Amino acid sequence: YHDGLSVLCNVMRQDLRRLRRTAPFLCRDELLLRAASSRKCSGRRFNVPPSAEFVARVSGIPTMAKLPHQETADGLDAAFVGVPIDTGTSNRPGARFGPRQIRVESALLRAYNSGTRAAPYESLMVADIGDVNVNVYDLKDTCKRIREAYRKILATGCIPLTMGGDHTIAYPILQAVAEKHGPVGLVHVDAHADTSDVVLGEKIGHGTPFRRCVEEGLLDCKRVVQIGLRGSGYSPDSYEWSRAQGFRVVQVEECWFKSLVPLMAEVRAQMGSGAVYLSFDIDALDPGFAPGTGTPEIAGLTPIQGVEIIRGCRGLNLVGCDLVEVSPPYDTTGNTALTAANLLFEMLCVLPKIKYY
Repeated sequence: YHDGLSVLCNVMRQDLRRLRRTAPFLCRDELLLRAASSRKCSGRRFNVPPSAEFVARVSGIPTMAKLPHQETADGLDAAFVGVPIDTGTSNRPGARFGPRQIRVESALLRAYNSGTRAAPYESLMVADIGDVNVNVYDLKDTCKRIREAYRKILATGCIPLTMGGDHTIAYPILQAVAEKHGPVGLVHVDAHADTSDVVLGEKIGHGTPFRRCVEEGLLDCKRVVQIGLRGSGYSPDSYEWSRAQGFRVVQVEECWFKSLVPLMAEVRAQMGSGAVYLSFDIDALDPGFAPGTGTPEIAGLTPIQGVEIIRGCRGLNLVGCDLVEVSPPYDTTGNTALTAANLLFEMLCVLPKIKYY
């Protein structure tokens, strides 16, 4: 990952063309090495994932986007981190395998965002820092481990981009985020509000994280929006509690058959200049697009709308993001994990200080 062959290449292609003209006798590998050397690629300021133009996607260890792996967040502006748990799930399990499969499918990602012309790897130092060492037998201990791990990540100034894991993980992550930034705004994209109080006698699970966050003062409730909520409920108004806290609730019916670009303009005004956390449950998308999840609900958002929501966060003071609830055992084509990988890349592309062409 650290030699010249790992560099993408508008610049490298130019060097290759020049070398082919001036030294046509060189073999392909020698051309690549000379092109890399001419750009002093190993001394570049930022990590750049290898281009499939030069390194086969199927080769190498599957890190997120084929980025370098490092043990800590030291020296990074942003980091991909996995939290492989599904101990908090209420229906179909398997999200513990989400981070691994997202990494596998992320091999298809490239270095630039063709839609927005974002150049994240010319803007931020990014790496994959592996997974939190969770306790699959004890959810409360796992939450403690997550909180402690994210305290260390945030202490370096790094912005975490999290691969879940079930949605329980948002609670300990936001505990660490609020310790650093104070109460934060929240853009929550989901089929479910995740504001239950007690489920089967337990206060911690994937249906309760944002109730716990409100109780602990982790959220600036006037700067919370929940988008895509739907499905049958336990009461006539499943979102009454959210509205009572001051959340803006955007049920999926308000999203059908339309672009969400106007909605996101309103969300940016709501969020203002304060710190914001983005939490995206893959079940916000219709299960026709993302079947590999634990609690699917029909009539959901499209991938296009998911991208519009994330791109609509450009300009916000994002201090962390997550993509949760990918369950590979129910993802027979790999498309759910592939969608998740692309959405995480879109999140990277809207972080503060990203360069756009």
